[in-house]
Amino acid sequence: MPTNTPLIRAENLSVKTGRRVLLDAVSFAILPGEAISLIGPNGAGKTTLIRALIGTMPISDGTLFRRPGLRLGYTPQKLPLEQLIPMQVDRFIALSGERDKTRRREMLARCGAGGLQAAQMMDLSGGETQRVLLARALMRQPDLLILDEPTQGLDQPAEARFYQLLGEIRAETGVAVFMVSHDLHMVMAQSDRVICLNGHICCSGTPGMVARDPSYIELFGQCAGLAPYRHHHHEHCDHD
Repeated sequence: MPTNTPLIRAENLSVKTGRRVLLDAVSFAILPGEAISLIGPNGAGKTTLIRALIGTMPISDGTLFRRPGLRLGYTPQKLPLEQLIPMQVDRFIALSGERDKTRRREMLARCGAGGLQAAQMMDLSGGETQRVLLARALMRQPDLLILDEPTQGLDQPAEARFYQLLGEIRAETGVAVFMVSHDLHMVMAQSDRVICLNGHICCSGTPGMVARDPSYIELFGQCAGLAPYRHHHHEHCDHD
C-alpha cells in the first residue's frame, strides 16, 4: 500500500442524536506522519468527531475509511471513572496489553514520567497524568495518535513541556497526530494543518491559511493564534 495512503479518511461524515445534528457533512483525511490540530468553540463537535474516528460513536451518514491494520493510540480528555479507583501507574500502563515491565518503565521514562510506576493514578498531577496517558497510548507503537485536549488544565510551563515532548516523539517515530486543542498559539506553531470545526468544517489548511480565513477570524478574532510563535512581529494585537 502506498505510504501516502490516508490513515483515516472521512467523507461527508455526519453524526446525529435524535433530531439534533452534531456533525454535518465533515470531510478530511489524515496522512501518515502529519500533525493536524482540530479547533473550534465549545459545543462544536470536536469530541464527537474524535469518538467517531476511534469507533465509540456511530456515524449517521457518510463514510469513514481506516487504513487496514491501522494502529491507533488515544488519550481521552478525562479518565473514565473506573480508572480513578486505586491503581498503580504500572498496572494502568499494563492495561494496554504490554506484558514487558521493562518496556513499560522505559516508555514512562521516555514520556517524562520515569519513577512513577508505583504511584497511584489518583495521586498524579495534571501534567503527570497526561504524560502517563501518552505513554500508554504509545505502547502499541501507533501509526496515529488521537489526543483529545491533552493539555487541558495544565499551566503554561507544563503545557509547553508536553508539546515539546510530543514534537520529539513525532520526530523519533514518525507517528501522525490528530489533536483537539484550545491553545491557538501552540496550534499555529505545532501543526502541519488546522481544521476549524463548528458542527461542520468552517475552514482548513496550513496554520497561516486558516489564520487569515474569514470564518476563523469570525470565531476567534483578528489576531488569534498568530505570533509570538510564528514570528509575524508586526501582527500582534493589543488586548484590553
